[in-house]
Amino acid sequence: MPIVREESVLDGDPRIDGTRIGVHHVYELAIDGDHALADVADQLDCSLGEIHEALAYYYNHPDEMREVEREHAKTQELLARRALTPPESIE
Repeated sequence: MPIVREESVLDGDPRIDGTRIGVHHVYELAIDGDHALADVADQLDCSLGEIHEALAYYYNHPDEMREVEREHAKTQELLARRALTPPESIE
């Protein structure tokens, strides 16, 4: 299966076609998480070939993937700030 991008799925992040498995997610599990590729494939219920394809895409598109990582970091920062902001008091 190829890697695709659709604005309506995962906010347009590259993903394995026919799934909601983002290339960045595969990278985080396999490389950052230091999990065996076969275990990642099993955990995500996809083929080992799809895992390799996602990782190849990650390494072949470094600028694009850095932008995806920046966007993910911004989202996480906003979520963290929201969690720390107390709700408005009800009067």
